[in-house]
Parts: sequence; structure tokens; C-alpha cells
Amino acid sequence: MERRIVDGEITLVPYYPNYKASLPWYQDADVCKQVDNRNSVYDLKLLKAMYRYLNARGSLFYIKYRGRLCGDVCLHPDGEINIVVAKSFQNKHIGRRVIGEIQKLAREQHIPKLHAEIYSFNAQSQRMFERVAGFHKAGDELYKMEL
Repeated sequence: MERRIVDGEITLVPYYPNYKASLPWYQDADVCKQVDNRNSVYDLKLLKAMYRYLNARGSLFYIKYRGRLCGDVCLHPDGEINIVVAKSFQNKHIGRRVIGEIQKLAREQHIPKLHAEIYSFNAQSQRMFERVAGFHKAGDELYKMEL
């Protein structure tokens, strides 16, 4: 996998172990609740297991915004998308722009449909997917699009 330039501010960097940068994202209780509906934060062991799992099953990238790693995104072969943006980087339309690039990657990989599961209480992520061209709500916690 190669780096992917999203725009002048955002680059997708292929995954490599960088727990110093990524562990703080997953030690934010609000982010863990948004992403995994967890009431507890990640420790290093759980973070490593999560990244091993995602990296073995999909195209996993760090999100780099203005030179700083700020999140991660994974595209699975079945079209599932997982995305996390650190709280201090949210509300900058980073997720929306990253999903646009993931749509391009999915087309390159001949993935015909994309989907993301967003918890019903995560209104911020729901709004983001609703604003990405092509996605529609397909259930209480499911967003889909056809490429």
C-alpha cells in the first residue's frame, strides 16, 4: 500500500505500529464511546490487538492532517469502513474528506458497495456520513452506498 494524498491538508499513511501517537486517541472516553460503545478506554494491549485485527483484514491507514497523525481509517474487502478521528481534530471535515478518498480506493479495489455502522447516539458521525455524497441511512445504525 502507498500513501494517498486526500488534499493539501490530509494524507492517508499506510499503517505501521505507532502506539505513541495512536494510544491517546483511544484513551479518550468519549471517542471510545462513539466508536465502540465502550465505557472504558483502550490500554496498549487492546490497541495492539485491534490494529493487528484491522491490518490483517483490510486496508488500514493513519490519517495525517497538516503533518500530524490524528486518526485511522480501515476499508474492509466487504466494503465496511471504520474511521476514528481524535477529538481535538473533529469538526474540521477531516472524516468527510477521508471517506471521499476511501470511496476512490474502494473503486480501485472493485468493491461495489460501502457501509458503516454508526451507533444511534453518535449524531456527529451520522451527520458526517449523511453529508458524504452517495451514502444513505439504511437502518438505525447502518449507512450504505453503492459505487
